Amino acid sequence: MHCRGSRPNDCFSNPGKRTWGLGSNGTENPLTKEVSRINFKKYTRFLYLPILASSIFLASYATYARQYQFLDAELHFVDPQQRTDGIQNLLNNMNKAAVDTVVVTGFPVTKKWAASEPKRPRYYSGDDAPVYWYSATDQIVYDAIMSLPPKEKGRFIPFLSGFNPTDLNAVEHIERLLQRDPGFWQGIGEVFTRHDELTVLTEGEKPTASHPALIRVLKLAARYHLPVMLHSNITSVREQKPIYLGELEQALAASPETIVIWAHAGMSAAINRRKSFKGLAKIVDRLLKKYDNLNILLSWAVIKYLYDEKGRPNTTWLSLVEKYPDRFVLGSDKVGRFNRLKEGVEVFKPFLDALPKETAQRVAATNLFQWLPHTAHSSSMNQPRLNDH
Repeated sequence: MHCRGSRPNDCFSNPGKRTWGLGSNGTENPLTKEVSRINFKKYTRFLYLPILASSIFLASYATYARQYQFLDAELHFVDPQQRTDGIQNLLNNMNKAAVDTVVVTGFPVTKKWAASEPKRPRYYSGDDAPVYWYSATDQIVYDAIMSLPPKEKGRFIPFLSGFNPTDLNAVEHIERLLQRDPGFWQGIGEVFTRHDELTVLTEGEKPTASHPALIRVLKLAARYHLPVMLHSNITSVREQKPIYLGELEQALAASPETIVIWAHAGMSAAINRRKSFKGLAKIVDRLLKKYDNLNILLSWAVIKYLYDEKGRPNTTWLSLVEKYPDRFVLGSDKVGRFNRLKEGVEVFKPFLDALPKETAQRVAATNLFQWLPHTAHSSSMNQPRLNDH
């Protein structure tokens, strides 16, 4: 069952105020006691530790928590070997995870299986062999979605990604795809630029957000009213200063009409592995104030910043999202494997529950629709919902 209300509040039932730390009757929330027993300091170097806090939340606070129907704003249908669990597996896991709609994309590079390596790599970081740009990833996504009946097709928002962002000819390749099936592709990305070891392994010229070829892509996207999901690390693994931030700002300034979705707010697992990046929320605040075309994808490596060391929602980030309630979306960032999709979205529940319910609805389910082309997801498409219990 899907909510088709035209306004965010149409997708709520039984609304009621919920206070972090208190149950609906004003008594202490069991979660408050539970999370206090966990020392999150020793876990912060791991990427998915917020899932632990989310699991505790769901077990201890299920009576009070809102129930969400998510829009997953970032899911890679294939892995770096261009393998996938398949579209039916994805649909099954979407249903289990209460994910109504998915922004689905390919993986723009593929990993070479080098004869010099002792075994076939499982991921791009599995060995020293390079990765190279792979345009057929878009065809894999296209064929999978087109194999579905109309009702199921409407649950997917396809973004194209299979192009080299350092190639000045990339705009011609993208435009050919857009014109081949007008209206199918609803966005561009995830575009990989600064991306730790993935950038190092990529054959040829290294991509940056400010590369002239990518600026051309951004301007093409503006003409077609397509949002662009951009991965551009804020810094390198060794630096605490945002040494790559200027590249992102150049891109935003060069194409102010292009809607840019900054993946993971510039964070990565490699950056987090060394230590937390200081001042990230302040930087995001400044950028959102300065650039009206910038939006933030909360997924992957930025999740750890949404919670404090005790697993509680970070008040700084709560205030930031409340300040810009229409500028954030969330994503699972699953890559070709979908059995853990439910964990990938439920990790956000404690954070969402600490937000005002209308803001939580926007972030969890509806914000992305405002960035799509005007003809996208008309009244015939399913609109995600959020219910209060």
